[in-house]
Amino acid sequence: MSQDTSPPQEMLQLPAEEEPKKNTQAQASLQELIDSLKSLQDDIGQICELTSEEKGLVTAFFESLLKLMQPLATTMPVSPATLPKEMGNVIQANIDPTGHLIILYRDGRAELKNLSEEKNRDLMIRVIKDVMPKFKQLTSAHRQKIEDRIKFLSTVTKELQKISKALSTAAT
Repeated sequence: MSQDTSPPQEMLQLPAEEEPKKNTQAQASLQELIDSLKSLQDDIGQICELTSEEKGLVTAFFESLLKLMQPLATTMPVSPATLPKEMGNVIQANIDPTGHLIILYRDGRAELKNLSEEKNRDLMIRVIKDVMPKFKQLTSAHRQKIEDRIKFLSTVTKELQKISKALSTAAT
């Protein structure tokens, strides 16, 4: 009796039609991956462009805010309800002309956030939406204040001119 020392070999043969299907599926899967990576590359390129554009707009916004706010107010109040709940128990918040948000907490802590920093952009948008109507009210009130001064000065100046004219007529 002779024994075969080699292990039995079982061969699994796929039908001829299944091999091309697997190859086609692998190629389709690879193509989907490549398409996905190309789309990712396009998205990243657009994100870089948009981030650069956003940075320029933020810089221009805060330069304009500084020019407009300086003659009107040192800070503008920001409603604590506008701020995200994650910030905690905020009792008062103000934005200064340079784009810094000053936050006072119930426990006495104070925090300063630079709204022009990229990590604070969502917060910046919330603050701007809250402050712009208040800024409009501030500029309207400032305009009214100037108009009232002009009206007062105009009336007083006319009376002084009359007195001055009468005085100079009486002196001659």
